Amino acid sequence: MGLAVAVSPPPARLLGQEGLRSLSGSVQVPGDKSISHRALLFGAIATGETRIDGLLPAEDPLSTAACLRAMGVTISPIAAGQPVIVQGVGLEGLREPNDVLDCGNSGTTMRLIMGLLAGRSGCHFVVNGDASLRQRPMGRVAEPLAAMGAQIRGRAGGKLAPLSIQGTALHGAVIGTPIASAQVKSAILLAGLTAAGPTTVIEPARSRDHSERMLRGFGADIEISGDAGRHVRLTPGHELVGQAVEVPGDISSAAFWLVAGAITPGADLTVRNVGLNPTRTGVLEVLEAMGARIERLEQRLVAGEPVGDLRVRYGPLQAFDISGELIPRLVDEIPVLVVAACRAEGTSRIREAAELRVKETDRLAVMCRQLGAMGAQLAEHPDGLDITGGVDLHGAEVDSETDHRVAMSLAVAAQVASGPTQLHRSEAAAVSYPGFWDDLARLQA
Repeated sequence: MGLAVAVSPPPARLLGQEGLRSLSGSVQVPGDKSISHRALLFGAIATGETRIDGLLPAEDPLSTAACLRAMGVTISPIAAGQPVIVQGVGLEGLREPNDVLDCGNSGTTMRLIMGLLAGRSGCHFVVNGDASLRQRPMGRVAEPLAAMGAQIRGRAGGKLAPLSIQGTALHGAVIGTPIASAQVKSAILLAGLTAAGPTTVIEPARSRDHSERMLRGFGADIEISGDAGRHVRLTPGHELVGQAVEVPGDISSAAFWLVAGAITPGADLTVRNVGLNPTRTGVLEVLEAMGARIERLEQRLVAGEPVGDLRVRYGPLQAFDISGELIPRLVDEIPVLVVAACRAEGTSRIREAAELRVKETDRLAVMCRQLGAMGAQLAEHPDGLDITGGVDLHGAEVDSETDHRVAMSLAVAAQVASGPTQLHRSEAAAVSYPGFWDDLARLQA
């Protein structure tokens, strides 16, 4: 009879030690996670070779690569600083895997793959993920795909993983989505690539448009129309061709340094090579409206995506009020904006952000719980938060609750808290920013 071996959790990370209070220097954040996923997926179903420079070598894109490899796609090893080569198999070339496709903790992987596989006639697929992903809503993708003829089954009436996808012939459709979600939109467009007839997605507000930009670059027939580009029409029948893709730095990762620089006395930081796609720059608009001292430098176009350097310096901030069409353009940055609000003058309000309750964690509840332990004054609402500014934070024992954006947001809060903070499960940051803790130590030096 074997002996059970107890595995101790990693020790809490100590933050906010005296003498490490300010931040200075420059940093290049990892490649954009959204673009990294899409470069792998589109390269896999293109013909020929796709070379990806700057791909994010973190857990979520690695899950996408593993799923594609399981379906017969050759992808070179993924390592920081190394180009990734994808040998495309074409629109019809994905093979039925021998096992369940494991999406790990990546909602993007699962939702986009659902669209990719729904039209693979005669093939059967099962997608699953970790305990967190199995609680995240997949009906928002399964339902519009069903309107195209997809056959997707799963727990809770097909709303929760594990999910069974029986590939079948799809037809084009005009689909209005109840929420603005780039993942939902992208899944529908991927399904539309092999559907009979055009597919149109109409969103209530414009979500990030990386899929449209990149699909067009690979050769797809994409038309954008409607108020603020909310209508996206894809006409099938065009072969995708492998491309060279350069992935810019992820503005969602840059946001931690932008807020840290804005609220840390004496800070002066430059974040290099950041993607400035206008469907993603809501966080910049909010910080600039708060009075943050941010300069946009060296703005340029790289592979169709606007890119630039961002310099941020410490200064006083004013409260914000965000809701409506702005939310989809900064949904991933709201946790760290909550930290900024704690240091601003006045009461900040977030509304129409219930989407944060179905991320890796319920981010509204988690940020209330963890920042509350540090002395922040937050009031939780069904779709948002009220944050009282100008409150002094103090060091405390806090927990990422396994959410990468919560882990890094709490690190930013610890920068301006009195006394040390112990952060449990800090390793969660590796989901999107494997080198975050090394960069923080270097910028504090």
